[in-house]
Amino acid sequence: MNMQTAGMDTPGEQAGQESFLRGVKDCLPTLLGYLSIGFAAGVVEKTAGLSIAEIALLSAVLYAGSAQFIAAGMMALNSSALSIIVTIFFVNLRHLLLSAALSPYFRHLSPFRNMLIGSLLTDETFGVAINEAASRKRISEKWMHGLNLTAYLNWIAANLAGAFLGQWISDPERFGLDFALPAMFVGLLVLTILSRKSLRRDIAVGLAAAVIAVGVSLIASPSVGVIAATLAASTFGMVVERWK
Repeated sequence: MNMQTAGMDTPGEQAGQESFLRGVKDCLPTLLGYLSIGFAAGVVEKTAGLSIAEIALLSAVLYAGSAQFIAAGMMALNSSALSIIVTIFFVNLRHLLLSAALSPYFRHLSPFRNMLIGSLLTDETFGVAINEAASRKRISEKWMHGLNLTAYLNWIAANLAGAFLGQWISDPERFGLDFALPAMFVGLLVLTILSRKSLRRDIAVGLAAAVIAVGVSLIASPSVGVIAATLAASTFGMVVERWK
């Protein structure tokens, strides 16, 4: 019995599934969200008075949608550099949780190679990577680089397009561009749930996360609510997974 008839991938097929180009291909469904939100970010940044070069630098270095919207708004209000840095730090604390969730798949890599992966990790690429882990039980380093770099370059291009063309679109929300990112996340969530085949448990964890997020947001802030919901729901999901 050969590997094909046994339902196993040949070495060539396995290499193809873990390749850089497949990472690029798997990123394509998320690019619409990047294009719309990045375009809107470029419009807001240009309106805030940033130059094309400053927008390109902000997109390349900060590389965070919500943080760039916040930074542009605070710059427009002439906020201090320290207040902008502190605000963005707390808004982006969730990336520690995203990196921690993926770190077990890259324990065999050196700290520097882990840093190359983690530095370009976003909410969207995390969603695609978790779906990959759920279906294949592993994540390839080359595949991850293809995924991350495609998203990164697309985000910079979308910001620059918004900066150049935004003078004709003063209200991106009018065209529904602000809904593209949530819609993309809903799609990624559905794909992940279907691949796991544990619908009841996933729905229970999702409901727990929603309740915690809303409750904590009413007491503290939406950013703290997201972090609290993520920690609580992931812990609850892990406990249920171990006890099933």
